[in-house]
Amino acid sequence: MSYKEIYTRSLEDPEGFWADAAKDIDWYKPAEKILDDSNIPFYRWFQGGVINTCYNALDRHIENGRGDQAALIFDSPVTGTKKVFSYIELRDTVATFAGALADRGVVKGDRVIVYMPMIPEAVVAMLACARIGAIHSVVFGGFAAKELATRINDAKPKVIVSASCGIEGSRVIEYKPLLDESIDLAVHKPSSTIIYQRPQISASLQDGRDFDWVQAAAAAKPADCVPVAATDPLYILYTSGTTGIPKGVVRDNGGHAVAMKWSMKNVYNIEPGDVFWAASDVGWVVGHSYIVYAPLLHGATTVMFEGKPVGTPDPGAFWRMISEYGIKVLFTAPTAFRAIKREDPNAEYLKKYDMSGFKALFLAGERCDPDTLSWAQETLKVPVIDHWWQTETGWAIAANCLGIESLPIKPGSPTVCVPGYDVRVLDENGNEEAPGEIGRIMIKLPMPPGCLPTLWQNDDRYVESYLSANEGYYLTGDAGRKDEDGYLWIMSRIDDIINVAGHRLSTGGMEEVLSSHPDVAECAVIGAADKLKGELPVGLVVLKAGAGQDHEKLIGELVALVRQKIGPVAAFKKVTVVDRLPKTRSGKILRGTMKKIADGEEYKMPATIDDPAILDEITAALIRIGYAK
Repeated sequence: MSYKEIYTRSLEDPEGFWADAAKDIDWYKPAEKILDDSNIPFYRWFQGGVINTCYNALDRHIENGRGDQAALIFDSPVTGTKKVFSYIELRDTVATFAGALADRGVVKGDRVIVYMPMIPEAVVAMLACARIGAIHSVVFGGFAAKELATRINDAKPKVIVSASCGIEGSRVIEYKPLLDESIDLAVHKPSSTIIYQRPQISASLQDGRDFDWVQAAAAAKPADCVPVAATDPLYILYTSGTTGIPKGVVRDNGGHAVAMKWSMKNVYNIEPGDVFWAASDVGWVVGHSYIVYAPLLHGATTVMFEGKPVGTPDPGAFWRMISEYGIKVLFTAPTAFRAIKREDPNAEYLKKYDMSGFKALFLAGERCDPDTLSWAQETLKVPVIDHWWQTETGWAIAANCLGIESLPIKPGSPTVCVPGYDVRVLDENGNEEAPGEIGRIMIKLPMPPGCLPTLWQNDDRYVESYLSANEGYYLTGDAGRKDEDGYLWIMSRIDDIINVAGHRLSTGGMEEVLSSHPDVAECAVIGAADKLKGELPVGLVVLKAGAGQDHEKLIGELVALVRQKIGPVAAFKKVTVVDRLPKTRSGKILRGTMKKIADGEEYKMPATIDDPAILDEITAALIRIGYAK
């Protein structure tokens, strides 16, 4: 069937479509109702179904003869460690640790916070929670104590699972002091913690509260899978809220398992037994969906990498991984490829490796500029697929679904809506925009399985944050357009549409133009307050290694380029060259923080910032061009 036929069926007969997809998952009891719409806008998928996600990810593959196949490959260039777990080995390790959690009193419905680095034990802890029906909440390892404390207070975990340290490049970061401080700060106190001692640092344990992972597992009996309702939560994943209070995105067991399994073949064209690598972190949604759950639910081999695209040890790190493990598909953020391109613009390191088994690169996490997309395509000679999704949806909203039909690529667009998603571009009155017109990107309810059914213990905030802009629609928070072919173009966050003398302009469109200059490695455009015109665009650019040093000439070229491609209406005159841009640890550029700096407003240090010192550099750069005074 063609993409168009499959997509049309998913919207016209969603219950039949997802009932068919659910046949690829093992159920203790099938759903009584595929889509429960009795409590709009709180739609629930597979009502009455009973399932266990860990059973579907591990045990059933062993029963079907895949027990000796590699389930998880761990590779850590920062510690020189490599390890491969077969499905049997991973299942046994998970079952034993699930027993250790049970020994600490964890039962179905209890919450467990997982505060871990990128090591196999993080995957084990997540699957162990799923095995016994506990709800895990993974918090990015090394997160600040205050931020962790807010999540402890919201999730109220019975147990926190952590490690003695994480490793960021060449730095060893102690986790236990941060964990201890967060528990001191939190109103809710966990009854116990389980700590995995890494060889780099041994954490001190508090008698009666803290337990050693290895000892706890050695004393435990393997736990069996606990059946749970399809609509029971599998996990809570916190995303930053505008009020400073994090929003706990809930993912259910049934809809999530069905969507994850379906996406592996249909979106990524992965077969059981293939090797799939999501170069992300388990603390982010990509790590949940595509390091842990989807590949294992599909019977594929997943890869976990404790390293960076450059510097561990060189810009050939990704090529080495693909060659060594026979990786078929890589999924990462565009920022990783911009870093590789900046360090090795001619891809000299690629020549050392056999990439013959590599079939596709998927990019997400932020909009991929056409220049980076083209560089990756020319360098790798495989399809490079920019696709778009969110923490809240848990999987792709728009993509070139390679497992259905490979569509023509339009650089700058994540292609078309994934089956199940009815995406509309609406104006501020709720009317659909004409093709090519920028508006608010909305998803018509109900959203497909796998998307958030609500926020953790906060239905009102779920409705207020996502469903109140237009009745019957989910607000993505992104602005963009749909072209005459139905391709989506995600231009920026709604907040990044700037108003220059009454003209609504997309900062994403200006970034696309700046990125096309041969000397620019990456860039950001923000809207700075202006008394006369309301807002004016300000560009910050990072140059490629070896780019010319005549910044005045370059800035003149960039201003002329925007004027030529977007027009004088953009009033684009201010550009500054910086060594780097402030980002979250997942690679998103902190445009909102830079805008506040430019406007001279107070800002809160973002909890997920990669390096806080960079904001001083940005402030100095903005002062040079007349802002941030």
